[in-house]
Amino acid sequence: MAAHIRRRLRKGATTTAVAAAAVAALSASQAPGATPVAANGQPAGDATPPTASGSTATGDSPYFTDLPPLNTPNPVGPGDGPVVTGPAEAGIPATVLDAYKRAEQHLRTTRPGCNLPWQLLAGIGKVESGQARGGRVDAAGTTLSRILGPVLDGNGFANITDTDGGVHDGDTRHDRAVGPMQFIPSTWASWGQDANGDGRKDPNNIYDAAQAAGMYLCANNRDLAVKADLDRAILSYNQSREYLRTVLSWFEFYKRGTHQVPDGAGVQPVERSDTRSRTRPGALPAPSAPSGTTPQPGAKPGAKPGAGTGTPAPTPGTSSPSPTPAPVETVPAKPTPSPKPTPPKPTPTPTPTPTDPAPTKPSEPPTPAERVHHLADAGTGALTAPAGTEFAGRASVVARDAQGKAVERVAIRFEIAGDTDARFADGASAVTVTTGEDGTATAPALRAGERTGEFTVRAVVAGRPAVDPLALTATVTTGAPDTLAAQTGEAPLTAAPGGEFAQRLTVKATRKGAPVPGAELTATVVVEAADGTRATATEGPYFKGAQDEPVRTLTGLTTDENGVLQLPPLYADHLTGTFQLRLTARGGATLTVTLSVAAA
Repeated sequence: MAAHIRRRLRKGATTTAVAAAAVAALSASQAPGATPVAANGQPAGDATPPTASGSTATGDSPYFTDLPPLNTPNPVGPGDGPVVTGPAEAGIPATVLDAYKRAEQHLRTTRPGCNLPWQLLAGIGKVESGQARGGRVDAAGTTLSRILGPVLDGNGFANITDTDGGVHDGDTRHDRAVGPMQFIPSTWASWGQDANGDGRKDPNNIYDAAQAAGMYLCANNRDLAVKADLDRAILSYNQSREYLRTVLSWFEFYKRGTHQVPDGAGVQPVERSDTRSRTRPGALPAPSAPSGTTPQPGAKPGAKPGAGTGTPAPTPGTSSPSPTPAPVETVPAKPTPSPKPTPPKPTPTPTPTPTDPAPTKPSEPPTPAERVHHLADAGTGALTAPAGTEFAGRASVVARDAQGKAVERVAIRFEIAGDTDARFADGASAVTVTTGEDGTATAPALRAGERTGEFTVRAVVAGRPAVDPLALTATVTTGAPDTLAAQTGEAPLTAAPGGEFAQRLTVKATRKGAPVPGAELTATVVVEAADGTRATATEGPYFKGAQDEPVRTLTGLTTDENGVLQLPPLYADHLTGTFQLRLTARGGATLTVTLSVAAA
């Protein structure tokens, strides 16, 4: 019961604050650039002076007003309805979270004095678009469908005539806020970024939009570690004190801890600042009678409680008598006809019970993810790689519906599981890829770490835990050597013209100090030119081939179980001088040994 009361009190306080802020913000919007002032010449109420540019990033478009949960989630009591716990609200979709963190890193380099924390971008992203509608983005970070604010035609919002020819918002008459960070086209024209390097500045791409938001917040040499500058930056996005408080509440919530969730699985807010009646610009809805009450007999529409009824209006701060509940209209069940002795009536078909699921609305076709019945291997093959190298194969799956048909535009998340340090590009342990027209999604290349053994690459449909994941097995074998060392020391190998070298070269291959058995080596006799370049020798020391012919390059050499290789004998022809024998391991490690041919 205490949890129930706390939630009700918190909701009531929030509603009151939102209404007060809306009055000030909407009143200010009636005259662009004008700021309501009190008698003392100071801004009135929650009004905020406009930014120097005369506009905001979003054109003061609507935003989500949901607040973070309490620090300690309360249990759900009977009749309270579902609540979202703190841990769920703290989840940020993987691609969206990555975009925020990359934007922070970019600003550390380009605007080091700004001190932009990625949690501020997350707070704004939550309020503006619910983190791109819960992370409904493709592998490149572009939203699966455009996120548009209302038409800014002056009907309760700013009046902004089209500035982009409808390129970004599809409207050639008025502008609309666009994308996960809700930039209006005119602001995007000045602040748009190409953060993902695809050659486009796209407000619908979370990487581009997050970096642009960071640059915008850091404008005018703001230091966001200073509270006054932080407030100014947020208000430059939307000139509403309630907007400021809402963003700051999420900012502080995310600073206390977040976690990554799959793309498309983020918790989406529901309450918006534009869900109020707008019978005239700036007007809030008139108070309505509480649900479950009926008007007093003889009361006039709009009359104060108790007026003309003989019942005094309740005094503020005192309890009013409980109103008489309004009658509930119900549909009577069909009476069961009394069975006649003859002839017997057939039993009527039972009416579906209220527990039967409601039919799907024809206007709401299933999303691509909802159509997926199962995932199948799309010819991945064996995923095997030596430690420290890139896997030749790539994990690939196909999404199919219940009839076995391929489903396109489905977000597939590839996750690395198991005791391994293998990773995708940029060190990611999970990536999201959207299926193409053939229903196939192929993960980026994997790179093996230093741990050998098996691990699993799991493919799941983002946001659809009901679809069984597909597990693909990957194996890391002993890696390529990073060091080759001559067991015979560093002294040159010597021979007389036409003779055999006195010592046979023995080499040991190691990786991180451990022997590498089965390492593949190539041995080549080389000569060094005057400019320092090396080339395979055509004369000088050589190995013998199958017919005793001179061979100066040997391939297919492998180390034994101890990582050791002893090369075949080397011979000298008639030339004297200094030569080099170069050994190269598959993977990059090299060793150069000096060969000296001189008369005895």
